[in-house]
Amino acid sequence: MPALLAKVEQLQSKGILAGMLDLQRIILGGHSAGGRVAIENADPHFFPQVAASFGYGSHTMGTLLLGYEAGTILPLADSLPLLLMGGTCDGVIANNSDRYGITSGNATTPVIRTFQEAITGGRNDSYLVLLDGANRFSIVDQLDSTLDTPLLDFPATQPQESFRLLMGEIISLFIDTYVRQQPEASQLLEQLLNTANPLIKSFERK
Repeated sequence: MPALLAKVEQLQSKGILAGMLDLQRIILGGHSAGGRVAIENADPHFFPQVAASFGYGSHTMGTLLLGYEAGTILPLADSLPLLLMGGTCDGVIANNSDRYGITSGNATTPVIRTFQEAITGGRNDSYLVLLDGANRFSIVDQLDSTLDTPLLDFPATQPQESFRLLMGEIISLFIDTYVRQQPEASQLLEQLLNTANPLIKSFERK
């Protein structure tokens, strides 16, 4: 993470992004393991310039190979706004359940338990959004052909573009609400998540 933040500072000083970045309000976000890196590093004690984090298909379960007991959920700093998203057809999570010692076949349990157990909440700025029919790579515009993990995934039940557009809107409104402090964004985010949508299975906030 320090190397990435140093690179961002370099981009701020020269190139097409020079002078256009807000280095005091950095949002960490990612997919899968990248999302885990994002949510685990969103700790102002280590990186005071980080303002929020989000992850898709990410959780904090400890693997049995590293010596954790079955079903262990590792805690998060829980001091900044957090957006966790997952898909009900995430075959990678479902087919890797044995790594964590949990019941196989459930695509959302690790994500749900991370939201429920890794953070206390209480500020109403932490969200869990489950997308109905989304798989592990619904957030990806184009699959990396060098990966073998797509072989474990389940088929998405809705067009991937629809999921990507929805996730983009949720992430954007989340950032506008809690980092850019735009009052109208908060209302739009709540409206989006509370309005019946066939792509949204459920959402929680705490």
